[in-house]
Amino acid sequence: MTTERRLYRVSFFQQGEVYEVYASQVSQGNLFGFVELEGLLFGERSAVLVDPSQEKLASEFKDVERVYVPMHAVLRIDEVAKPGVSRITKPEGGATKVTNFPGPIYTPSPRPDKS
Repeated sequence: MTTERRLYRVSFFQQGEVYEVYASQVSQGNLFGFVELEGLLFGERSAVLVDPSQEKLASEFKDVERVYVPMHAVLRIDEVAKPGVSRITKPEGGATKVTNFPGPIYTPSPRPDKS
């Protein structure tokens, strides 16, 4: 009997760039409004070809057990058969401005006028 290992490719915005990472577990997590990524995978490093964005990701998440990504920053979550290359890219079309959607979930109720 073989057990299938699930693997996810997650794309999200962070500081004006698109991060694409692979994780073995993705869940809503315990923090409200955040997606929890666990078991980040970074491909085999080759001495011949060095990808600066992959190196940046590997060093940024070196000792991280879990990553909590704000739900509004997540672009896409795909279940994939095997891991690809994690990377950091600029948004398509050169757009660097991102509009957060949806807006705040809870809005303060208006205060009664004390006149």
